[in-house]
Amino acid sequence: MLAHDIAADALLTGEHETASPRLSAADAALARHSVRSYRDVPVTDDELHRLLELTGRAPSAFNLQPWRFVVVRDQQAKDQLRAAAYGQKQVGDAPVVIAMYADMEDTMAHLDEVVHPDLPADKKAGTIAMLTNTFGSMTTEARGVWANAQSNIALGYLLLIAKSEGFDTSPMLGFQADQVKQILGVPATATITALVALGRGADDGFRSHRHSIERVATFV
Repeated sequence: MLAHDIAADALLTGEHETASPRLSAADAALARHSVRSYRDVPVTDDELHRLLELTGRAPSAFNLQPWRFVVVRDQQAKDQLRAAAYGQKQVGDAPVVIAMYADMEDTMAHLDEVVHPDLPADKKAGTIAMLTNTFGSMTTEARGVWANAQSNIALGYLLLIAKSEGFDTSPMLGFQADQVKQILGVPATATITALVALGRGADDGFRSHRHSIERVATFV
């Protein structure tokens, strides 16, 4: 049995003292809201691997998957990130901060990794040539914008899956991106999509307040 399967069994059987029951996607969507205070309970490697593996199932145009993650648990690094995030306390207090970024230059350098392995050799070569021509004609900045839009899809997956797995989160866009890149060694050409504080909430936070369907949708 894989390690993350053992962790999953622990969640279902209650063997993990901090475990929360798993939620369906619908229940997680209804229950999820940002939490900024966290209990001092570690998040294990197995739990993080499962979370990121499921997040990686997010759809991606051409299967390019330009999202990347830096998982930060070191307190000194979190304190530095907190300063770069204008002092937001959850960055320093959460057991984990996930820095999510889009790196289209790394993606372009490894196109062979995203082409489906079942394609015949000529189809693989043709697909790589098409992708090279399509994105190679764009500026680095334009590629970065495109990749960041793709990574935001995965960000939504990360937040929903985290709640379904029993974790609370707080996604943040308020930070000095150049400082975050320097602290974490993220390439200068990458785009920081979000910082996400993650752990088990110490309080319930504010209840969700959302628009009605009538406010945001038109049926034609």
